Amino acid sequence: MASETIKLFLAGDVMTGRGVDQILPTPGSPKLREGYVRNARDYVALAEAANGPIPQPVEPGWPWGDALRIIGAAAPDLRVINLETSITNDGDFARGKGIHYRMHPQNIACLTIAGIDVCVLANNHVLDFGVAGLTDTVDVLHRIGIRTAGAGRDAADAWNPAVLSTGHGRVLVWSAGLESSGISPAGAAGNHRPGVAFLPDLSEDSAALIIERVHTAKRDGDLAVASLHWGSNWGYRVPRGQIEFAHWLIDGGVDIVHGHSSHHPRPIEVYRGRPILYGCGDLINDYEGISGYEQYRDDLRLLYFVTMDTASQELRELRLVPVRSRRMRLERATVDEASWLHRVLGDASSSFGTTIGMATDGTMTVVAP
Repeated sequence: MASETIKLFLAGDVMTGRGVDQILPTPGSPKLREGYVRNARDYVALAEAANGPIPQPVEPGWPWGDALRIIGAAAPDLRVINLETSITNDGDFARGKGIHYRMHPQNIACLTIAGIDVCVLANNHVLDFGVAGLTDTVDVLHRIGIRTAGAGRDAADAWNPAVLSTGHGRVLVWSAGLESSGISPAGAAGNHRPGVAFLPDLSEDSAALIIERVHTAKRDGDLAVASLHWGSNWGYRVPRGQIEFAHWLIDGGVDIVHGHSSHHPRPIEVYRGRPILYGCGDLINDYEGISGYEQYRDDLRLLYFVTMDTASQELRELRLVPVRSRRMRLERATVDEASWLHRVLGDASSSFGTTIGMATDGTMTVVAP
C-alpha cells in the first residue's frame, strides 16, 4: 500500500476474563457471583463440551489463534480493540452487577502478543471490580506501552484521546459509551472521580462533547476515530438516533466511527467517504457452548482492516476477514461460514447503500456507494 495511506485493525469486544483467563498461564480466582454460574471454570467446560478439549494452560496467543497470522499479514499501522475486561487481581466485585470480567495482570501477554496499540475502555465491564479494578487496568496497560482512551482517574483523563504517530501521520482515538450498552451513569468519570467517558444520550449536544475535542486536538493530516460502546446485544436494526449521531460526528470532523457492544456484526455505512461500523461484534470471549440466539451465529466474528487516504481522509479500502471461535481459539472461518456472514451482513447493510463483495477465500470488501 502506498505511503499516503494509514491502515488500522479495528476489533469489537475482546473479553479475556472469566473462562478465557482460566485457561491462560496465570489464572485468577475462578469465583463468580452470577445467578447460575459461580465458577469461571464452568465456561471452559461448556466450550469443551461443544467443540472438544482445550489444552491447559494454553500459550498467551491461544485465544487469538489464526487471527495472529491474519493480522500480521495485513501489517496494519495501528491495532485498536475494545477491551471489555478489568485487568486486576482485586477481589472486590462491583455491587449491582450480574456479570464480572477480570483477567489476572500476569496474563497481559495475551494482549501484547497481538501487538495491540490502543485499548478503548468506555464500556460496561471496565468497572466490574470497581475503581480499584479500573485503575489497575489502566496502570497495567500503560506500563507495557498500550495506550488507553475512554476511562481514567478523572473526566479529563477519560476524555483524552489516545494519540499515536505512524509512519504516515497521527491517529487520534476517542472512546465513549452510552447507557444503552449497559454502562451505568454512576460510572461516569467526574472532576475528581475515576470512571468512563459517558455520553448521556444521542443528542447533538452529546455529539458536540466529542466534536469539540476533535477540533481542539486534530491537526492537518490527522485521522480522528470515535470509538463508541452503544446499543443492545442482538439484532441488525440500527436505531435512527445512532445513524444521526454518527453522521453528526463525521460532519464535525471524525473520520472513522468504530461502534461495538452487540454480540455479532452489525451494518456498515460509508458516509461522505468515511466508514461507520455500527457494531463490530465480539471477537474474543467465553460464550462458546452457551445456547440461545443461535440465529445470529455469534461464533462467527470479523477482523476489520480499514485503510484511509491521508490526503483526503477518506476510505481507501475496508476489508473484513471472517473467523470463528472453537475451543476458545479463533480459526479462519470456512467458505460456507463466510458466505453466510456475507449474505446476512450484506442484507443488513444494503439499506445504507453499502455493497459487500466476497473473494473465493471468504475475505469480504466493502464497496462504497
